[in-house]
Amino acid sequence: MNASDDTGEFHGAHRRSLEALERRKRLRCLMPRQGWDFSSNDYLGLSGSDELRAAVGEALARGVAIGSGGSRLLRGNDPEHAALEEEAARFFGSQAALYFSSGFSANAALFATLPQRGDVVVHDALVHASAHDGLRLVKAEVGSAPHNDVQAFADAIQQWRNRGGAGRPWLAVESLYSMEGDFAPLDDLMAVAERHDGVLVIDEAHATGVLGPQGRGLAAHLEGRADVVTLHTCGKALGAMGGLICGPRVLIDFLVNRCRPFIYSTAPSPLMAASVRAALRLCERDETPDGAKRRPTHGALVAQAGALLRDHCGITPTGTHIQPVIVGSDERAVDLAKRLQARGFDIRAIRPPTVPEGTARLRMSLTLNVDERIVAELVDALAFELEQVR
Repeated sequence: MNASDDTGEFHGAHRRSLEALERRKRLRCLMPRQGWDFSSNDYLGLSGSDELRAAVGEALARGVAIGSGGSRLLRGNDPEHAALEEEAARFFGSQAALYFSSGFSANAALFATLPQRGDVVVHDALVHASAHDGLRLVKAEVGSAPHNDVQAFADAIQQWRNRGGAGRPWLAVESLYSMEGDFAPLDDLMAVAERHDGVLVIDEAHATGVLGPQGRGLAAHLEGRADVVTLHTCGKALGAMGGLICGPRVLIDFLVNRCRPFIYSTAPSPLMAASVRAALRLCERDETPDGAKRRPTHGALVAQAGALLRDHCGITPTGTHIQPVIVGSDERAVDLAKRLQARGFDIRAIRPPTVPEGTARLRMSLTLNVDERIVAELVDALAFELEQVR
């Protein structure tokens, strides 16, 4: 058989799986960017900003390489990587930081590497897929707690201790949940970790750059502790690419020596490291060339969207830049998304298994790639289309 032959029978199992997804309205496909942005995580509009373009141009002019050419432990360790890690540790307030090529790889690598045999990891039921992938490789015992249920975390750890668990508990949460748009009770979870001599691991992916002082995240007041590890992604509000694990120096050194995705991967682009450094400086200054503040402007947009959704659609706002519009069935979510896309709004349907069964939804993401007028137009269109699908 050659490449021109019909592969339908040869790959029959794969084809049947795709057909089953299509029947259930869960077949994924790649779609171009089209219409006003209500689906990206470019919350501050930095990815196409003049400031980051200028930073990239300046980095190229001073000879920063596009590719690294190898792993960090070989010849791929560029000065830009070290400069970023030093600046990130200072900005976020941790002892040390380590740069990965993506937030997904950083999160998966963290969980696959840091908890040890004899430990236990208790994770919130809604943590990101990257955490689940890392936990499939972890040597520790793994348990789940219902979403934002602090007592369930404490009970799971106590039950593990009662069974003879003698290692260290690791509590895994997101500070702002990517599909629900709600916050984790970080201080209460920190108290549980303290009582049980545990470590709190906080994925700040959707808070970094947007929330906390200077955009340092919702866990900024916890950074620098021996019992806290954070993840900050660079491809969302920071507008670039990559992921930073921040924590105690000993854990960062452990990752350098034991983390297979770090040891055996080609290092991230030095040019991207330079871009992230520039984004962190922008967050610290929080100014655009005309003097307008990005985060306050974004906060006003979030408040406006919330008020309009409540008044015109009967939707309770999350108060964050992530607003789910839960419609239930997969088919209804896909249909509603298509209707809004036809009106010029790029908003996408999110279906199981990304979200729990029966909670298919639109995920409205609020970014500075739109303004108040466009937000108002989207909510008007959403109110009309919700009536049609009902």
